[in-house]
Amino acid sequence: MQFKDIVGQEKVKQRLILTTKESRIPHAQLFVGSAGTGKLALAIAYAQYIMCDNKGDDDSCGVCPSCKKLTKLIHPDLHFVYPAKAKAEGSSDDDSDKAEDTLTVWREALISNPYFGENDWYEMIGMENKQGIISTATASDVIRKLNLKSFENDYKVMIIWLPERMNNQASNKLLKMIEEPPAKTVFLLVSENPNLIIKTILSRTQQIMVPPIARESIATALVDRFNLDPGRAQDLSRIANGNFYTALQLMDSNENEYFDLYRRLMRLCYAKDVIGLLDWVDDAAGLGRENQKEFLNYSLGLTRESLMLNAGLGDISYLMGDEADFGQKFSPFIGVENIFSITNEFTQAYESIMQNGNPAIVFTHFAMRMIKLVPNKPLK
Repeated sequence: MQFKDIVGQEKVKQRLILTTKESRIPHAQLFVGSAGTGKLALAIAYAQYIMCDNKGDDDSCGVCPSCKKLTKLIHPDLHFVYPAKAKAEGSSDDDSDKAEDTLTVWREALISNPYFGENDWYEMIGMENKQGIISTATASDVIRKLNLKSFENDYKVMIIWLPERMNNQASNKLLKMIEEPPAKTVFLLVSENPNLIIKTILSRTQQIMVPPIARESIATALVDRFNLDPGRAQDLSRIANGNFYTALQLMDSNENEYFDLYRRLMRLCYAKDVIGLLDWVDDAAGLGRENQKEFLNYSLGLTRESLMLNAGLGDISYLMGDEADFGQKFSPFIGVENIFSITNEFTQAYESIMQNGNPAIVFTHFAMRMIKLVPNKPLK
C-alpha cells in the first residue's frame, strides 16, 4: 500500500515521510483518530515506505521486491496484531485465537478496503455481537517474532491495530519490548480509544493525530475511484463527516438500516402509543448487541441534527433524502427544553447495553422515558 492510495491526510503523510528521510524514525508510534480516517492504511503505507528499497521523495516505489511483497502484505518482516476471539470461560488465556488463525482473512480485508471498522472485522471472523481481545498468547508471539533477526530488510515493523483491546497481562508483557525494542524494530500502534491503553505503554509512544478526512478529499476520491456523480459525491462527503468508510457505506446503501427504527420510535412517542412502543422494544431488543450500540449512536446523531434544523442551521446539516425530510418535520419537537434529557437517555441506554444489560429491560426503560420527553405539539 502506498501513500497515494490513501484518501487525503497530506500533512500526516509528509510528517511520516520526513521521519524516514531524516533517519529519525521513532521506535514506537501511536496513530490516533476516529473510525474511517485511514489510520491503519497510513501505518501500512508508512511501513512500506520505511522498507522500500528505492523510495522516492513522496512515496515508496511500488515495484521493488520489498514493495511487491508489502503490497500483498506477505513481507516476512512486516507483522500484524489485532483483536481476535476471547478465551472461552474456564479456559486459559493461551486458548484465545492468535493473529495467525485469521491472517488470511485479515490480509484480504486490508487489500480490499483498509478503512473497515472494528465491528466489521468481528463480523468477518464470525464474532458478531462480541468484542475481541489481544491476549497474552499473542503478546508472547510478538516477543518471539521480534527477537528473531530480520529476514530480508534492515527494519522489522509490528503494526498493532486497536491496542486498547490488549488485556492487562498482554500489555505488561509487551511493555518492555515497546520500551526497548531490538535495533531497527518499529512499533506502529493504531488506536481509536487511547485512553483505554495502559499509561505505561501510552507514555512510551509518540502520538500521531489523524484528523477526520477533508470533505473535498472524500468527494474527489468517490468521483475518481467510483465514477460517482460529483453532486452526489459532495452530499455523501458532507454526511460522512470525515469518515471515508461511512461514505462508502452510504454510496452502497439507499437507506440507513437504523432510520426506520428511529422514525418509528419518535412517531410512537409523539402519539403516546405505549402498546406500539412495546412492539418497538421487541424489535430493538432483537438486534445484536453491537447493532444495538450502533443504532443508539446513530440515533444520537440524528437527534442532534434535528436540533440543528430547529435552530435554522440546515446549511451545515449532515442529513439527506428521507432522513432530511423526517428531520425537517421532527425538528420542531426538539429544542433546548428536551435535547439534554433525550441525549442523556440515549447515552444511558448505550452504556447499559455496553455493560451487558438485558436488552429487553434496557429498551423498555428507555422507551418509557422517551415517551415523556417527546412532546405531542411543537416546542415554542
